[in-house]
Amino acid sequence: MTTLAPAPPALRIGPHTVQAPVVLAPMAGITNAPFRTLCREFSGGRGLFVSEMITTRALVERNEKTMQLIHFDASETLRSIQLYGVDPAIVGKAVRMIVDEDLADHIDLNFGCPVPKVTRKGGGSALPYKRPLLRAILREAVAQAGDLPVTIKMRKGIDDDHMTYLDAGRIAVEEGISAVALHGRTTAQHYGGTADWDAVARLKEHVPEIPVLGNGDVWSAEDAQRMMRETGCDGVVVGRGCLGRPWLFGDLAGAFDGTGARQRPSLREVAGVMVRHATLLGEWMGDESRGVIDFRKHVAWYLKGFAVGSEMRKCLAVTSTLEELAGQLQRLDLDQPWPDGADGPRGRTSGNNRVALPDGWLNDPYDCAGVGADAELDTSGG
Repeated sequence: MTTLAPAPPALRIGPHTVQAPVVLAPMAGITNAPFRTLCREFSGGRGLFVSEMITTRALVERNEKTMQLIHFDASETLRSIQLYGVDPAIVGKAVRMIVDEDLADHIDLNFGCPVPKVTRKGGGSALPYKRPLLRAILREAVAQAGDLPVTIKMRKGIDDDHMTYLDAGRIAVEEGISAVALHGRTTAQHYGGTADWDAVARLKEHVPEIPVLGNGDVWSAEDAQRMMRETGCDGVVVGRGCLGRPWLFGDLAGAFDGTGARQRPSLREVAGVMVRHATLLGEWMGDESRGVIDFRKHVAWYLKGFAVGSEMRKCLAVTSTLEELAGQLQRLDLDQPWPDGADGPRGRTSGNNRVALPDGWLNDPYDCAGVGADAELDTSGG
C-alpha cells in the first residue's frame, strides 16, 4: 500500500503561486494551446503550463508562425512563454514586447535544448558554457521584464568534462532570476541513459535563495514525489512522461494535494481524449484536416501498451478528418482497461554522444566571440 506523502508547499514563481509544484515542459510541436488545455483540465487548473519554445528574433519580427504559437486560450490565467535567444539585445526587445503588449505573465528562458541545429550555432544547452554571455542575456531579460518573473531551464552541461549547471545557477541568482529548472542530463546524453537526480540536489544546495525544479525521468506521480523527497527540489518539470497522457497532471495534482487520486483510463476513455485533442488542434489551426494531420504524431503515445494491431495503428496514423479518426477508433476493443506498464518511459530515449558545437567553442568559456544572429532559428517551436 502506498503511503501518501505530506502535501508540499505551493510553488512560488515571482508573484505567482502555483498550487501544485508541477510544470509542463516546453516541447516543440507538442505544448501548443490545445495540449496545454487538456493538461490543465485534467489537473483542475493546478500547475504551470509553458508554451512551445519561442525564438526571440522571430517574435520581435512578428513571424506569422510565432505569433500563432504565443496564442493563449482565454482560460489560461497564468500565461507562460518560453523564449530562446543568444543576443542579449534581441532577448531584451522580445521581453519588452511581451511586457508592453501584455502577452504573458511569466517568461522562461531556454538553455536546455540539445538539438544539433541549435547547439552547433552556440545556442540552447551549449550557451551556458559561455558564462559572460549567459550573464548578459539574463541581466537584459530581467531588466526589461519589470514585474514579470523570469526563470531559466538548463542541463547539467555539454558533457561530463564540461559541466555548467552550478556556475549557471549562481549567475541566475545574481542576476535576479526567479527560479531555475535543471534537466539532469548533459547535452551529450540527449534523452538517453538515466537522469541524474543527484545533480538536482546539488543545485538546490548551491542556490538555496530561489526555487529549483527537477526535470528528467518523471513518468508517474510517484516519481515526482520521490524526486522532491530525494533532492529537496521545490517542484518538478514533466516532459516526455505526459506524451499521450495529459491526465498525468491530474495524477500529479492528486499526489501533491494529498488525495492520491490516480487515473487509469480504459481505451474507450483514451479514445475520447484523442478525438478531443484532434478537435482542439483543428479549432486552433482553423482547419479540421490540418488539426487531425498534426494529431497523427500523438497516436502511438496514446495507444502505448494497449492491444492494437499494427495495421490498425497504420490506419489511425493516416486519418485526415475527425469523422475518420472517430470511426477508426470505434473499430478497436474499447473495453480494454489501462494496461500494465503503460506508465513507463515514452518518447525519445536514445542518447547521442556527439555534440554539435561551433568551432573552438570549448577552448575558452569566457570568449564569447562568434555568437551571432545565425545562432537563432528562423522560426519558433524548436
